[in-house]
Amino acid sequence: MLDIKGISKRYGSKPVLTDVSFTVGNGRLTGFVGANGAGKTTTMRIILGVLTPDTGTVLIDGVAVTNSDRRRFGYMPEERGLYPKMKVGEQLVYLARLHGLSTASARANTRSLLEQLGLAERAGDLVQALSLGNQQRAQIAAALVHDPEFLVLDEPFSGLDPLAVEAVTTVLTDYAATGAPVLFSSHQLDIVERLCDDLVIIADGQIRANGSREALREQFSSPVFEIRLPGDSVWIGTVPGITLVEREAGFAIFHAETDAASQLVLRHALERGPVESFSQQSPSLASIFKEVVQ
Repeated sequence: MLDIKGISKRYGSKPVLTDVSFTVGNGRLTGFVGANGAGKTTTMRIILGVLTPDTGTVLIDGVAVTNSDRRRFGYMPEERGLYPKMKVGEQLVYLARLHGLSTASARANTRSLLEQLGLAERAGDLVQALSLGNQQRAQIAAALVHDPEFLVLDEPFSGLDPLAVEAVTTVLTDYAATGAPVLFSSHQLDIVERLCDDLVIIADGQIRANGSREALREQFSSPVFEIRLPGDSVWIGTVPGITLVEREAGFAIFHAETDAASQLVLRHALERGPVESFSQQSPSLASIFKEVVQ
C-alpha cells in the first residue's frame, strides 16, 4: 500500500501543494484527476523522489520510502523519455537490465508487453519512427518491463486511439489484479470513470475529493430521478417540489426537492398505469469533478 501523507511544496512564495494526503491501495486502480496546473505531476514526482517535498512523506506499508525502494516503482512521465534512435525492443531489454533483471527475463518481459500492447511487429523499429500513439504504448511498456511492485503513470492515455486505449486498459487492469497499487492521472474522465476503483480529485494543490468510485457517487449524488411510463409525462412538472429536467413521451428526468416529492411522483404514476422503471441517477465523474473544483 502506498500512502501520501501531508505533502506540501512551494516554489518561492507560491504554494503548489498543500497538505496533500491519499492512499493507493494494493490491487487498486486509483485515478488522479485535476485541471492543468492542479498539482498532479508535482505529486507524482515527489512520490518518485524526483522532487523533495517541503513537508510530508511517502510511505510503503507505513514505512517511509527510501531511494532504494524507488527501484520498485514503474513510472511513466507525461513527457516521453525514451531514446529516439534506439530500437524499441532493445530499449526495453536495456531498461529491464538496468533494474536488475537477467537478460532472459528482460527479453521475455519485452516480448510479452509488446504483444499485449500491439507493438510486437514494431520491436525492431526506432522509437523516433513510431507514431505518437505507438510511442506512448512503448513508454507504458518501459514503465512495466522490470516487473515493478508499484505503478505511477502520468497521462498514460494521451494520444491513444480507441483500440490502443483498450489494450492499455487491459494491461493496467491485469497488473492491478496481481496486487500492485496503480496510480494514474488523466484528463479523459470517461476512461477514468470506467477503469478506476478509487478517485482522487485535486484543485489548486489541494485534495478536494478522495475515495472509492461508489462512495464518491453516493456522497455527491443529487436528487435527480428517471422514470419510464406509458403516455405523456408532462403532468410530472405540476407535482409540488418537482422540477422537470428532461421530458419525452413515456420518459422523464426530474429533480426532487425531497424524498417525499419523488415518491409522490411514483404514486401518481402508478395510479395512471404500469411504471416500466423508476430510479435515482448516479452522478458522472465529470459532474462530481465540476462540483468539487468550483
